[in-house]
Amino acid sequence: MFVLTADQHASKVRGDKVAALLDAQEGWARAHADAVVLPLERTVGDEVQIVLSDASAAVDLALHLMRLGEWAVGIGAGPTDALAQTSRASSGPAFVHARTAVERARGRAVPEPVVVTGEDAAAAERATALLQLLAAVVRRRSAPGWEVADRLVGGTLQKDVAVALGISEQAVSQRVRSAMIEEERAVRPLAAELLTGAEEVSRTEPAAPSRTGAETHSRTGAADDTARVPPSKENR
Repeated sequence: MFVLTADQHASKVRGDKVAALLDAQEGWARAHADAVVLPLERTVGDEVQIVLSDASAAVDLALHLMRLGEWAVGIGAGPTDALAQTSRASSGPAFVHARTAVERARGRAVPEPVVVTGEDAAAAERATALLQLLAAVVRRRSAPGWEVADRLVGGTLQKDVAVALGISEQAVSQRVRSAMIEEERAVRPLAAELLTGAEEVSRTEPAAPSRTGAETHSRTGAADDTARVPPSKENR
């Protein structure tokens, strides 16, 4: 499970943006209805939280919040002990991880304000690194870049975007390159894969014990004079 907690930057200066965010995310929630376990809600002060079952949805929402530029985002990956009707009343490791993550995301030590923590700490750090790189891309994308990016969905072709915007296909292609639209979209699935990996502690099978030469010969029946040693007293 994935718990995403977002805390607004400088709410005392900019005003509370929670209500506006909740209203604006209704369409997103409908589009990702299968992934929403508990809906986005205000938890305390200028903080919101959502519980998701799908890593791709968590990546999508995190990057949308990065685009808005007003939120620090923490994603907790792990199990949930008890899910109530609201995230505020729920508990479990994923919620603890989300709290740790958003606290880190609010700090000045991170290059971009999005952090993942989870049951697998190493996987969570890898997911954090890639999400921060993607965050840098979307946070630095210009308005003309977003104008194209928002239209290049659902199989829309660049030539159709050019017609809609009244510009040349070459200009659209230039915006696509400058905004790193194709690179960002290509990397999103990898970010979701890394986030999924942070959800559970990795378990590796113990290596099989090596067999001695004598054991190998005894199991294969191989005849080798050098391996024919008289049995010990203990094995007679």
